[in-house]
Amino acid sequence: MSELKKINLTKAFAGFNEPWVPRICGDINDFQIKLVKLEGAFHWHHHEEEDELFLVVKGTLRMKLREENGGDIVLGPGEYIIVPHGVEHCPTAEPTCEVPLLERNTTLNTGNVENERTVRQPARL
Repeated sequence: MSELKKINLTKAFAGFNEPWVPRICGDINDFQIKLVKLEGAFHWHHHEEEDELFLVVKGTLRMKLREENGGDIVLGPGEYIIVPHGVEHCPTAEPTCEVPLLERNTTLNTGNVENERTVRQPARL
């Protein structure tokens, strides 16, 4: 049996500073809880098979979406958005924010784009 433990998000987010580099905070079956600090704009991308949940716990997140998908959505603390697979999006923090992600353990943070921000094996907190 796995050890049961309580996670304090404020303390967990205080444990790292680098933006756009997700950290694994827990596992749920084939899914992972990843914590990420967002700062400025990411890049436009989509995920072929995975939906993405962005839950803002601190700061402001502008989820840039193409007009055909309804345009930008601005989120504050306590709000979330689920971006369906195949939908092109560009997360932008105004100016910084903290976001837990719930996604498959195979989800690549940069989706269909590979660049200097691609993290193939996130570190564990």
